[in-house]
Amino acid sequence: MIKSQEIIIYSGRRWLLIITFMAVTVLLLWRVIDLQVLRNDFLRNHGDARSLRVVQVPAHRGAIVDRNNEPLAISTPVESVWAEPHKVLTEKNNIAKLAAAIGMDERFLLQLLQDRIGREFVYLKRHITPDQARIVESLSIAGIHLQREYKRYYPAGEVTSHIIGFTNIDDVGQEGLELAYDHWLRGEPGKKRVLKDRLGHIVKDVENIHSASPGQQLILSIDRRVQYLAYRELKSAVAYHQARGGSLVMLDSVTGEIMAMVGQPSYNPNNRSGFKSDYYRNRAVTDVFEPGSTLKPFTIAAALLSGLYTPASKIETSPGYFKVSNHTIRDVRNYGNINVSDTIKKSSNVAASKIALSLGPRKLWDLYSRVGFGESTSSGFPGESAGIFNNYNNWSEVELATISFGHGISVTMLQLARAYSVIAAGGLLKPISFQRVNEPVTGKRVLAAELVQQVKDMLETVVQPGGTGQRAAVKGYRVAGKTGTAHKAIRGGYAEDRYMSLFAGMAPASDPRLVMVVVIDEPQRGQHYGGQVAAPVFAKVMEGALRILDIPPDDLPSLDGQVLMVENTRQGLQGIGQ
Repeated sequence: MIKSQEIIIYSGRRWLLIITFMAVTVLLLWRVIDLQVLRNDFLRNHGDARSLRVVQVPAHRGAIVDRNNEPLAISTPVESVWAEPHKVLTEKNNIAKLAAAIGMDERFLLQLLQDRIGREFVYLKRHITPDQARIVESLSIAGIHLQREYKRYYPAGEVTSHIIGFTNIDDVGQEGLELAYDHWLRGEPGKKRVLKDRLGHIVKDVENIHSASPGQQLILSIDRRVQYLAYRELKSAVAYHQARGGSLVMLDSVTGEIMAMVGQPSYNPNNRSGFKSDYYRNRAVTDVFEPGSTLKPFTIAAALLSGLYTPASKIETSPGYFKVSNHTIRDVRNYGNINVSDTIKKSSNVAASKIALSLGPRKLWDLYSRVGFGESTSSGFPGESAGIFNNYNNWSEVELATISFGHGISVTMLQLARAYSVIAAGGLLKPISFQRVNEPVTGKRVLAAELVQQVKDMLETVVQPGGTGQRAAVKGYRVAGKTGTAHKAIRGGYAEDRYMSLFAGMAPASDPRLVMVVVIDEPQRGQHYGGQVAAPVFAKVMEGALRILDIPPDDLPSLDGQVLMVENTRQGLQGIGQ
């Protein structure tokens, strides 16, 4: 009896176990069917939502190149590190390794993540090195990601910094042409759908939604070779004269293109740490100054245009000074009875003032306005100044006299260079361009060709023996130009011991191609005249630029009484002046 009961109990347990296994099997089968068949689409969509992502494809910024396609600003791909703080903080032991990899303080990194724990995206380090990126990737830390970005690099460094400017860390233009042409240079990011793993790493590109469009290339008028030469000579002169600073602008008088523009002090846009924002300013375009005697050629042009004077007309300057109201105007010495041409050659303030007073304010104002003083050059450079040039109705007799030799009017270097380009271009005012010009430029006629030829002839005498600008002479070329020395304006008047030293000129004078203005701000070491300080810089840069650009000489020595003629070709120029 007992044995029969045990058999029954055993048999019941066996069936219970079998039924249980069968029930579990049925449930598992049902679950498989439910997941794989009935709810397949629902689960797949949720899975995709956790692994498929739409990410931005960065577009690199357009390159900036010089007129010969030499790079001046390029974008290079870099990686940036970003984090999902709540994921990273689940394994705090990884923070020390991460901090070491990206060069951050461990405590600072931990605090940064804790303060932003509610965010889904936090930048930890922008633009890390390739080695750092490889280490971060090898750590495979949950919540840590790399993002491809682009970093701007400037091959010419401080040589072109005042023209090119720079971008911020987001590759947006902040200064210079990077800012002016930001809309042109900036690319349009793309989008793509990718598959990510549990750590957030992209494991597969699934679909290209929208392709990235890179920014457009910007071709400048600048010649990097001439720019480097100008920068080197200007920096050397500023250092030698212990000056506060300096600037140089060179134009192509045929096209209106800016061939070179440099300034001191400068900065390296690839490493701006420690530099003052004041260094970023392009003084040749934004700052104004009184041009001093470099304005006299335009006073003489107004005199010739009036018909009251010719180059041979006489002006009495004895005894070397004269009074206008209560103001005394002086020359360096008593030049006596000189002609209009000698007014330029000797740089006589007395003669220029007497001419201006005889003309009246309107004639002088009209001539200055014709060549562009008092208005922006419309170069498009950010922060360009229009200068300070009051209407002639407000001029006193003293102002009329002093404006004739460049005091009481303020201009930019670019304005002054453009005005001299009118003389170089035979009376044509041409638009200024930072971009390479590929088509012929006609310009607007503002002065008669015969008149500017007379002024140009006078400017040649400045560089010849007896002139104030002999140090601006260039061997093998005829040079026309004008020196200038101006007291710096200060509150309440002028500083007696602070000067701006200038030289403005053109070459070759027979058919001017290049126009250049050099300004040295507050030179020391006992020299301050434009002919002593600025003219030698002009000569060195102009000589090098003429040869770099293969511009033929126009003042070759005679051979057996005959002038050596040189064909205007590269072959004909080989060996000259070497």
